[in-house]
Amino acid sequence: FLQEIPLGDPDRLEGYLFPDTYDFYMGEDPRTVINKMLVNFDRRYTDEMRAETTEMGYTVRDIVIIASMIERETDGTDRATIASVIYNRLNNTSAETVGTLGVDATLVYALGRPITQADYTADTPYNTYTNKGLPPGPISNPGMESINAAMEPADTNYYYYALGSDGKHQFFRTLAEQQAFIAQQRGE
Repeated sequence: FLQEIPLGDPDRLEGYLFPDTYDFYMGEDPRTVINKMLVNFDRRYTDEMRAETTEMGYTVRDIVIIASMIERETDGTDRATIASVIYNRLNNTSAETVGTLGVDATLVYALGRPITQADYTADTPYNTYTNKGLPPGPISNPGMESINAAMEPADTNYYYYALGSDGKHQFFRTLAEQQAFIAQQRGE
């Protein structure tokens, strides 16, 4: 699964160091630690999942990238719905979003800090507001729940979401609906 990523890419392992509980020992070689995590990813991303990924028209890397965005965007309660927004945007490039994903977490990853309004025009390949399609690589190491959501998104017609004052995401079909919600949350 790492063969499609060039050797020497400093972010080559991002997304594949599977988050889990491991037994490590003092003085253990770091290569052994990394290998355990990679072997665990390879074991959990089964041959059946690989076949399904191919049937979906994606690569393992694509699914890991999508799952990594889901992982960073959710509190865990709405993974499949966030996945549906990502796929709706990817698959319907003639929609209002014109193929951009608009995921804040990709900018946070690229800039290494909380983002401001000015950051939405940042010149980085991880800017999913200005660049169409998937970012060049994963932005986190997703767990199985996010990988499963990336492989089995909810069936919705949502293209937008926003975090409400209650800490829960609200989902919308249009930018106008999302912006009205944001204005309402601000008390405008």
